[in-house]
Amino acid sequence: MELPVSVQQALGDSASGVSLRSANQAKESERLRMMLLCDAGGNLQVICRKDDLIDLEALNKRLGRDLRLMKRRDQLRVRERAGLSALPALPSLTGWPTMVDRRVDDLPAVAIELEEHDLAMVMPGEDFRALTRNADRGNFVADPETISVNLDDPGRDRDQLHNAIKKFTGLRIRQRLEDTLELPPLPETAQRIIHLRVNPNAVMGDLVDIVESDPSLAAQVVSWASSSFYAAAGQVRSVHDAVSRVLGFDLVMNLAMGLSLGRALKQPQDHPEGYVDYWQQAIWQAQSAGILASMMPRGERPLFGLAYLGGLLHNFGHLVLAHVFPPHFKLVCRSLEVNPQIDSSVTEHYLLGITREQIAAQLMENWGMPDEVTLAIRYQKNPRYDGAHDVYAKLLWLGRQLLTARGVALGAGEPIPELVFEELGLDRAAVEAQFDELVQSKDSIMAIAGMMS
Repeated sequence: MELPVSVQQALGDSASGVSLRSANQAKESERLRMMLLCDAGGNLQVICRKDDLIDLEALNKRLGRDLRLMKRRDQLRVRERAGLSALPALPSLTGWPTMVDRRVDDLPAVAIELEEHDLAMVMPGEDFRALTRNADRGNFVADPETISVNLDDPGRDRDQLHNAIKKFTGLRIRQRLEDTLELPPLPETAQRIIHLRVNPNAVMGDLVDIVESDPSLAAQVVSWASSSFYAAAGQVRSVHDAVSRVLGFDLVMNLAMGLSLGRALKQPQDHPEGYVDYWQQAIWQAQSAGILASMMPRGERPLFGLAYLGGLLHNFGHLVLAHVFPPHFKLVCRSLEVNPQIDSSVTEHYLLGITREQIAAQLMENWGMPDEVTLAIRYQKNPRYDGAHDVYAKLLWLGRQLLTARGVALGAGEPIPELVFEELGLDRAAVEAQFDELVQSKDSIMAIAGMMS
């Protein structure tokens, strides 16, 4: 095919050395990416190997700047001017100052992707060095392969957490985790719900009493039941009506628990641009975990309510990180923006020495939350976890990949092996169809999330 005019112009004399290949034929190690950054000092584009993690802090220290990812609307204008839906790693497309990571110069060949055509332009490394001869060079990336995230050893979580706190806050380490983190105790409503959950004689009236004792929570439960997502027949007039006729005992209990814990910590003012917010993520994952649990074979299904609650609280560590590491949380947000292809656990471990999943699971354990939920949160990024209550963690992992593949901005996604569906007893085609329907109800998901925030 003929290359877009803007790309031909950007290549200049180097075009003769370019060979076009299908994107999946290009070597992973040779693929490049370009990110558009900006600050009060102007714009900068950086080029590195596609899978490398951009260390924004190192780059800013080197340049004495406060760069962050360019706003999406501004990036869109740049792409529109170039007549492209995605910018390949060609600096002359914009003419802005450019920084190239030195590891790129070591490549014998580079592959520059044209995403809209599913193609890669492959050229000798010396040609790319000539093409970028006016760019500055520097070391500002880390290889994710060298970052050892603790996915499967919770015995080290507490030590890693303490080390991170010592490193970044200088706090004296005390024996109790909640003292160390200066976090509030488990909210009273959540305490009452946990006691209700383990009470074999609990009845609907007990749950209604708990919800009605919190006017804000009561109003939200009635609002949920009245929303178009649940399509209740007739008007919902009370908490009792919402529980008995629309939502059910289990769902209200877990929604109330998730909301109570979510309100225990303030939502941070900062967040990674391009990701859906905390409550939207919570509702997406809760709905997906519930759907997957209900589609499993009857004899193998986990408890729907605990699967739903695990989804609702899966990202609680995001709030905890913002509370414990406020100045460094900003750095995490900026790093997630410029490294969208890398899972948040890798970025957080690189920057802090701890991940949101580790810190949230430690807190949940201290609060006496159900083991199913604690372990689901801890192992949700490890599809190979094979231990107690592993099904809950696998449902969160699978739901995340299915949603990400459909454009829900939860972070980096991964291919889903057929083995995951087989282990859970799920029919892949049926699950894919069900998630297509779920994503079509995006407006309803966002409306429920809006009620919770």
